[in-house]
Amino acid sequence: MFTGLVQAVGQLQRCSGGVELLVPADAGLDPAALALGDSVAVDGVCLTVTQRSAHGFKADVSEETLARTTLAAKADRRGWVNLEPALRLADRLGGHLVSGHVDGQGTVVAVEQQPASWRLVLRWTNPAYGRYVCEKASVAVDGISLTVADCSADGAEFWIAVIPHTWNTTTLQQLRLGDAVNLEADLLAKYTERLLAWRGQAGEASGSRRSEGLITPGWLAEHGWS
Repeated sequence: MFTGLVQAVGQLQRCSGGVELLVPADAGLDPAALALGDSVAVDGVCLTVTQRSAHGFKADVSEETLARTTLAAKADRRGWVNLEPALRLADRLGGHLVSGHVDGQGTVVAVEQQPASWRLVLRWTNPAYGRYVCEKASVAVDGISLTVADCSADGAEFWIAVIPHTWNTTTLQQLRLGDAVNLEADLLAKYTERLLAWRGQAGEASGSRRSEGLITPGWLAEHGWS
């Protein structure tokens, strides 16, 4: 589990069986502090450390991960990525709960510098994921915990106000129109949707008036809400 608070930026390249991260000495993440088997979020993708070196670490990457994320394209061009080691239970949760399981990619629609921030507009490649997006919702963009400032009616397109600190210490400053990013919707929203759908199916099987997991006025009255 991660918080979406990036601790370092490293350079990604392909290696036999997976990818290799090259971490600058002054990046803020010491590869020597990592143990084999540790989890590290790489542009929002949870990867497992399989080998360490003085300059970084290696990780295996499955075909599913390569197909769903931007890691393959970034590794091919030795691109820069955001890094965050896994959260400890005693750590502060300064961002939001990020699983490191990327839902899909998004596209940069606009990047605009404003007096006190940058306006970053993104669009889900698969618009169905827009149902998890709403105003002031949390979303992980390339592993960075960010807040949705506003969005389209279906949530497929949304924009974020990026403060200077985040802009200057992550790879967001490198984004250009049309670039692809890794997106992970709020974990709590996905679990809530799944539980409501399951309860709806169970209710239909038992003859309940609830259908398709919807909370209706009738269901609320039945359970003591007036």
